[in-house]
Amino acid sequence: MAKRVPGKEEFRETLRYCRSMLDLHHVSVHLETYVTAEQLLTEDYDHITIATGVLPRTPRIARIDHPSVLNYIDVIIGSHWVGDRVAIIGTGGIGFDVAELVTHRGVSGALDKQIFAREWGIDFDNHPRGGLAGVESSVVHADREVYLLQRKTSPAGHGLGKTTGWTHSIALAKRAVEMINAVEYLGIDDHGLHLLVEGQPRLLAVDTVILCAGQVPHRLLHDQLKDAQVPIDVISGAYEAGELDAKRAINQASYLAAEI
Repeated sequence: MAKRVPGKEEFRETLRYCRSMLDLHHVSVHLETYVTAEQLLTEDYDHITIATGVLPRTPRIARIDHPSVLNYIDVIIGSHWVGDRVAIIGTGGIGFDVAELVTHRGVSGALDKQIFAREWGIDFDNHPRGGLAGVESSVVHADREVYLLQRKTSPAGHGLGKTTGWTHSIALAKRAVEMINAVEYLGIDDHGLHLLVEGQPRLLAVDTVILCAGQVPHRLLHDQLKDAQVPIDVISGAYEAGELDAKRAINQASYLAAEI
């Protein structure tokens, strides 16, 4: 899913590399295949590793089942329509990624140097002082009204990466995304999302609410196999859902493979 987010296209190369290595080492890959615990035990495997990922967490908000509510997976894979007025609940990495996705239009600046230069006010051709002096940035974005919301009182994006987090905040600000802190969610109805902001009532008249309020480990298969007489390991998001750290997941898998 990460490769679908503008600016994260390099994940396509990571996946290309992994697919090449699987082919090189003759790994049998079965996609679009639902696996049950019974099937795994019937096949008589010597070792089973569960890397089933995560499920989006659903916060406790009145009428969270309203038709306007989507989770981030629905939005990133493009399986559901997203309206023109959008509230995003959660300002972690996924919340920022979804905000980037729904406000983006056209080719990503990560793929086109000239678009990147326009978005960040850089002149590669005339070379003013530092390439920046007197150059105004220009950002093409989708015509959407977007709110990024969190319960915390700290600035939105405070927990993002120290070296790149500030760029995401600036990029969304250029696209007129309104970031609101200290939010209490009252409920969702046909009029939109009802809030208290620093104790004051506020209605966001949105037609889409996107849940980016974290995730929980998807361990159903692991739980069904816990009494099996075969070594079982659980890694990646299924082991720990926090922030979906790809580096941590790859590290776990590499050490486990070496051990096995």
